Amino acid sequence: MAKEHDLRAGQTGMLVLSLLTGGDLYGYEMIVELRNRTGGIFDLKGGTLYPLIQTMEAKGWLESYHAIAGAGRSRKYYHLTNGGRLALKQQAKAWKEYSDTVYQVLGHGKKPAELL
Repeated sequence: MAKEHDLRAGQTGMLVLSLLTGGDLYGYEMIVELRNRTGGIFDLKGGTLYPLIQTMEAKGWLESYHAIAGAGRSRKYYHLTNGGRLALKQQAKAWKEYSDTVYQVLGHGKKPAELL
């Protein structure tokens, strides 16, 4: 299992990769979509998102391209690669193992749904 710090640090990237499984998005769309899906819990700023995207592009998890959007504006869209899908699968598995372990300790063996 991955180390706790690595899992917590990587959760934002995992969520961004997950957003892109539904289709290509541009940066601000990702920010809004993540905020909406999490009820505001994750409210990224561009200064957090764009360095993360650059890192994921460098790893080959994302590809970017420019396309014309409304009012003739060019936007940079991001596309999830096969490598990104694999990374997401691995990260999600590690996160599940981690969260299941935390719930085991909190609930003394109870399942997460039984704790609520």
